[in-house]
Amino acid sequence: MTEVANGEKSKPILSFWRILLMNFGFLGLQFSFGLQQGNMGPIYSYLGASQAVLPLLNLAGPVTGLLVQPLIGALSDRTRTRWGRRVPYFIVGALICSLCLFAMPYSGSIAVAAALLWILVAANNVTMEPYRAYVSDRLSADQRELGFLTQSSFTGLAQTLAYAAPAVLVILGVGRNAVAANGIPVVTHIVFVIGAVVSISTILWSVLAVPELPAPPVEARHSTFGEIFSAIREMPGPMRRMGLMSLFQWYAMSCYWGYVIYSISETVYDTNIAASSGFRSAVLTNGDIGAFYNLIAAVAAYAMVPVSRRFGPDKVHALCLVAAGLTMLAIPFIHDRDWLFVAAIGVGLGWGSIMGNPYVMLADSIPAARTGVYMGIFNMFIVIPMILFSITMPLIYSTLFHDHAPDALLFGGVLMFLAAGSTMLVRPGVRS
Repeated sequence: MTEVANGEKSKPILSFWRILLMNFGFLGLQFSFGLQQGNMGPIYSYLGASQAVLPLLNLAGPVTGLLVQPLIGALSDRTRTRWGRRVPYFIVGALICSLCLFAMPYSGSIAVAAALLWILVAANNVTMEPYRAYVSDRLSADQRELGFLTQSSFTGLAQTLAYAAPAVLVILGVGRNAVAANGIPVVTHIVFVIGAVVSISTILWSVLAVPELPAPPVEARHSTFGEIFSAIREMPGPMRRMGLMSLFQWYAMSCYWGYVIYSISETVYDTNIAASSGFRSAVLTNGDIGAFYNLIAAVAAYAMVPVSRRFGPDKVHALCLVAAGLTMLAIPFIHDRDWLFVAAIGVGLGWGSIMGNPYVMLADSIPAARTGVYMGIFNMFIVIPMILFSITMPLIYSTLFHDHAPDALLFGGVLMFLAAGSTMLVRPGVRS
């Protein structure tokens, strides 16, 4: 096994196969996120929630991410156990996540579903941030691009499976319109149970296949919270400049995830009634489209590796965001189900880039000793826009968009173009 020096302690060069194995846990982690993206809105609707309040009900994700990830990042930097410093967080988070996934479709009320979502997302965040840091810890600088884009590819593959699973179950004979006593379709019950199994099993496989490297000595210059605030004050310039880009792109993606089902229901199936057969068809159609665009993301993530190396991850990311923006502008004007798949190519390119290229831009800009805390802080750039979406969308959905879901997607498309422009201001590697 070859050793390389990259300004930090030499790290072993890993084979492509081992990089795949170390990221395999992302399959289970992102399968869970895919289930949330494709099903939590409909679950709330089946239980009686209105479209305008959906963003507030989904506050669990961004708020827990804002609180949990920086804290877990700082703690994992300092954790020293016989199993490693990141692995304990992987296992605990994945176990709690699996239990919540199993329980979610049995929710009898909006309050129960919302409470389970808070716990589920917190558990996902406990696993997510150390996993990002684990890749940076384990790989040399020359291999980090491949490592993070492999995570992006597994994100696309996992969410492809999560979105496609309901349609596959229908093909296998599960009734499209079969519902449980709480109004939630039987097919939703089954896919959440599958997600519970996948979540814990893939994480265990990864940590057993590619153990962590020995951790460096702890540098306890500050308390945990002191370390977070210190890192924010000393944040590298490129990371600061990524804030505006993240604000626009994640608010835009929140618009897409929050309202694409309702837009499709109105424009393709001519209904906005959650209890209707047309709405359930829209949910299944969105699952097919989600599977398709995530498959595009999985393939595109690997295709971006040589392109990003040649032209720079910032330029490639900006182009992919433009493609995603075009998709969001197109979907509200599409009335034929098949054309939705053509439009979805753009959001697949954008999503594949969002889950990979920003981390490539970030990884070489932050000090190795603070990888965990900075990965956690960077998650604030993701969750703050989501919190803003959750707070502001209920205020403007009725007044500005007149309860018309396609208008929310058009707004998201405009924001994606602004995100693309902001990306060109990042200048990765230029410290200031």
